[in-house]
Amino acid sequence: MTSLETDGGGSETDLPRKKLSGKKIVLFIVLPVVLVIAGAAAAFFTGALDGLLGKKAEGEHAEEAPAEPELPPYKGPPLYKDMPDILINLNTGERRATLLKLGITFEVARPEDMVPLDQAMPRITDAFQVYLRELRVDDLRGSAGIYRLREELLMRVNAAAAPVKVKDVLVKEFLIQQ
Repeated sequence: MTSLETDGGGSETDLPRKKLSGKKIVLFIVLPVVLVIAGAAAAFFTGALDGLLGKKAEGEHAEEAPAEPELPPYKGPPLYKDMPDILINLNTGERRATLLKLGITFEVARPEDMVPLDQAMPRITDAFQVYLRELRVDDLRGSAGIYRLREELLMRVNAAAAPVKVKDVLVKEFLIQQ
């Protein structure tokens, strides 16, 4: 029997292969795949692929849409629109009702915005009702609570009455009854 032959009848070429360890799999397979995906995502979100994907630049898009005529700025006295008073049950999580009575006035940017604001009043009331019902008494405590309330209401009135621009939300009456 020669040294090349073995008892099992196999030869030297049948030696068992080494398996890849977990570290090598991560290093040579998973890491390059993750790097390629991260690079593609970064290129997509930074806009580097916009030319390849057929997206137009901002300057090209502005030429397609006809621009609305710009009205001269209004320089008269401030314009105000009263909203009907709102009476809401606040979210207390208890059986006892806590009521909020809120009187609001909107400061409007232009006289032309008064009629569209009147027409949008049902949408504005609905947006306010949905938001105010989820408030708790603790959300309204102090001047910071009132400030946050005004900012939220301003955001909601501008969303509901778009394209009308409301400059400010003024609180006329604010009463919490527990």
